[in-house]
Amino acid sequence: MAATGPKSAKYIFVTGGVTSSLGKGIIASSLAKLLQARGLSVTIQKFDPYINIDPGTLNPYEHGECYVTDDGAETDLDLGHYERFLNRPTSQANNITTGRIYNNVITRERRGDFLGKTVQVVPHITDEIKRNIRLLGDTGQYDIVITEIGGCVGDIESLPFVEAVRQLKFELGEKDTLVIHLTLVPYLQSAGELKTKPTQHSVRMLLENGVQPDIIVCRTEHPLPQDIRRKIALFCNVQVSSVIEAADASTIYDVPLLMQKERLDQRALYMMDIYNDKDADLDEWKSFLGRLKNPGDTVKVGLVGKYVELKDAYKSIAEAFIHAGAQNECKVQLEWIQSETLVDENHCAEVLSALDAVLVAPGFGERGIQGKINAVRLAREKGIPFLGICLGMQMAVIEYARNVMGIADAHSTEMEPETANPVISLMAGQKDVTNKGGTMRLGSYTCKLKRDSLAHKIYGKATIQERHRHRYEFNNDYLAQFEKAGLRPTGINPDTGLVEIVELANHPWFVGVQFHPELKSTVLNPHPLFVKFVGAALAYNRQKENAPLSATTDATSDLPRPGLETTPVETAEVIG
Repeated sequence: MAATGPKSAKYIFVTGGVTSSLGKGIIASSLAKLLQARGLSVTIQKFDPYINIDPGTLNPYEHGECYVTDDGAETDLDLGHYERFLNRPTSQANNITTGRIYNNVITRERRGDFLGKTVQVVPHITDEIKRNIRLLGDTGQYDIVITEIGGCVGDIESLPFVEAVRQLKFELGEKDTLVIHLTLVPYLQSAGELKTKPTQHSVRMLLENGVQPDIIVCRTEHPLPQDIRRKIALFCNVQVSSVIEAADASTIYDVPLLMQKERLDQRALYMMDIYNDKDADLDEWKSFLGRLKNPGDTVKVGLVGKYVELKDAYKSIAEAFIHAGAQNECKVQLEWIQSETLVDENHCAEVLSALDAVLVAPGFGERGIQGKINAVRLAREKGIPFLGICLGMQMAVIEYARNVMGIADAHSTEMEPETANPVISLMAGQKDVTNKGGTMRLGSYTCKLKRDSLAHKIYGKATIQERHRHRYEFNNDYLAQFEKAGLRPTGINPDTGLVEIVELANHPWFVGVQFHPELKSTVLNPHPLFVKFVGAALAYNRQKENAPLSATTDATSDLPRPGLETTPVETAEVIG
């Protein structure tokens, strides 16, 4: 008789050596995508070696974007890659830090759970790591759980995680675990050859910790010749077919196809003794790549933010533009604009005049606020498509109050606690909060849309769910004044009455949202707000191209001439 209990998951561990930022998250996501495309149920989790409980209190310059899940977990930005590739939501269980592991163990020790025993890294910390590794696998929902171990092999912080992997390989069946080690094979220009020694040393360090990698994935700028593969296999105790080339790609979305060509998924299934004769169905993925690489148009979108020096601080926004651009069959060229440089209104007008759309990004604190307000004003007055996200939406409210409604001292209590007109203020439930970590309004909340709104037209439905990460909100004491003045609240939380969306009816495309739509955009489901925003940028671009040659070229014209020289800003093409 067939077994009726929950199915037992198999575990793949992805480690890294030589250097950080080799792309463990992309390799893990790509392998998961290939296995999912074969009909298997897959999830990915990330174990980070830092002592913070989560990245929620980290400066974006330190850690990049803090990615928020539906259940309100503040997590590593790699979870964004997992969701964008797999088109499945993650949760609190998908990201664990050293801080959370130690916090859990110390809490149990204070409770008396260890019966007077001395609490040690082995076995107590490693047991807690193993328990968290198996949390998702024990649900019975997944065939395979891929666990990415953050940091590099050899780092002091990573040692307990590697030890936990070593123990699990013995505790679970021989075919129930697989270790994939990602390493670097650098090319020395002076010698004109690839060097395998860094890979050898990295694997040797992993072996010193008791873990033999089953598959070695080699990041390289040049193709790996067969003799190099044989050398790596010989010195690292793997078969030649287990040495996988991971060449640099023009876009991360090429990597699943590159890994399929290298037969990474086939090798993994063979070594875990999983029979699967189904070809990976990547037709939709290939269709996306076809649109991505063959755009018919180009639009320039200004991303006005406080952390633009580190692009990873806005990773999900940049990726959402890639998805939306492909959907519109156009190339989105992001102009990364430091908001502090827009304090001078004339300079702000010069910079924004060459753009097809403006996005004012999320953030915290007072720095760069006036530049964001100036950007909102220019977009509003000149009819440039505008999208404000979280703090960007709040700046749109403040700008409208000051420059349209005549409330000159309108502000947010985040920046000006004693303002006489707090159009943005601290949520009632946040006023007694003292701990900063994990106490914001986090996770997925319901929003009801007004049927005669642009938001309803964009989403095509009356009720939506979106993810949040903030403490300050639109102050409902001013709700009637704003609505009368023309800035409509068109999305409302039905449980609290909090304003989620504002928009201008007398503007081509002007929307501010309190939530973070970028967090739910995936390759196969581009977020509708970004899709329609890029569509509006396309329409604005074509309108400019069709404008009469006599159009004025000064910064105050409604339709500035395309090609007007602007003060140089840092740019990055998010596609190609």
